[in-house]
Amino acid sequence: MSRTAEQQVSFADWELTRQGLRLEPLLQAISDFLDDQKGLIEEVRCDLTRGLKNAETGRHGLTPQQVLRSLVLMRIKNWNYRELSERIADGFTLRQFTDFYCQPVPGHDAFHRGFTRLTPETLKAINDLVVQAAVDLGLEDGEKLRVDTTVVQTDIHYPTDSTLLWDVVRVVTRLIGQLAAALGRRRIKGFRDRTRSARRRMQELQRMTARQRQDQQTATYRELIGIAEEVIESARAALRRTGKAGRRDPISQLAIAELRKEIEHFCGLGDRVIDQARRRVLNGEQVPTAEKIYSIFEPHTDLIKRGKLQTPVEFGHKVFLAESARGLITQYEVLHGNPVDEQHVVISLERHKQTFGDVPELYSSDRGFFSEGNVTSCEQQGVKVVCIPQRGGTKTQEREAYEKSREFKDGQRFRAGIEGRISVLFRGRGMKRCLAEGRERFELWVAAAVLANNLMKIAALLAEPSSRRRKAA
Repeated sequence: MSRTAEQQVSFADWELTRQGLRLEPLLQAISDFLDDQKGLIEEVRCDLTRGLKNAETGRHGLTPQQVLRSLVLMRIKNWNYRELSERIADGFTLRQFTDFYCQPVPGHDAFHRGFTRLTPETLKAINDLVVQAAVDLGLEDGEKLRVDTTVVQTDIHYPTDSTLLWDVVRVVTRLIGQLAAALGRRRIKGFRDRTRSARRRMQELQRMTARQRQDQQTATYRELIGIAEEVIESARAALRRTGKAGRRDPISQLAIAELRKEIEHFCGLGDRVIDQARRRVLNGEQVPTAEKIYSIFEPHTDLIKRGKLQTPVEFGHKVFLAESARGLITQYEVLHGNPVDEQHVVISLERHKQTFGDVPELYSSDRGFFSEGNVTSCEQQGVKVVCIPQRGGTKTQEREAYEKSREFKDGQRFRAGIEGRISVLFRGRGMKRCLAEGRERFELWVAAAVLANNLMKIAALLAEPSSRRRKAA
């Protein structure tokens, strides 16, 4: 996929640089920092060459520098793939930052392929290297730590049984149509298009009032479930009938095989949706959260309830974040399900100790992380100020006096800063809603936002001494 590590600067690039075209200070500081971190490039190179028999031959692709820098730029500016490609191609300074210079900038699909070659483990390792580099430069001492959890949404519509059944019918029908076209047919014999009747019943259910639902929804749901079952059975029968289609060229065979695999995948998800709707609506059963499916497009989506008044239910994944006093996100993790917050305290202390060599002097969080065991564990490991408010129960006089003390209140003011960091990640780095597909790309999306945040903070911290000197002068 890539070979050349260093790009040769052309005469045109040198001339533009000589005329005074320079990167903006933030990007220049990030560029200088990345130039010094050769280990980051090697991490990316391993992913780009993974699975290639001979990485030194074949068509030239994006270099590790171009992939990493373009990914960072994309998340700093919160652009999509098309805008990223167009902006880099349109501006010399962005070409300079992303290491393209006068070379042709590929289309958005090339950036997409390059980014998806990366793994979540690689980006986590890169983030760890970035944090360690900041520690080695003396930009962060790790004396304070604040933690919190948030929810990053998956790119799905609000799930109801009727809309999920409608999704199954329309998607399977569309894929069967594509399979017929790939086989050179107008339609596949025996498969009946039921999208129209399914859409009508879905819309009928959506428009029902609360009173109408009590008397009418069961019969309508029974009809919609029957349509979905008929479509799935017909699709599987169509797969069996077309299993021994005539000989075709290898490319067509691959395309047909992928379509068949995709149809089987959505038929399997459709079985889960039908079973879920039948149990919930027809049988009145309470389906456990772990057995539910909230989207056939993002089946890994979790339902999260955090007791928030404005958003009582959220669909996505819970993400744990730990931030230092200088604004670096030293730890992050995309969680499975909806675990309680209090289980992260001991683990986060151990990770902090691995990075900084010791536990923080101040550990601050909201009341969701409180337990007597967590407070005791923090004190035993050497945390001087354990700033975790008690959750529920009657407070002892000693505990009440401690939570009214100056150091505890200062710790809670410090804790509030992570709310602002989460807001910046959501609004500025595009982490509020993941537009990528699949669990692995979801984790990549979160990791890229965290990496962009850390590089921006390091660039700002590196610029602080020079700005102070300018003010003094």
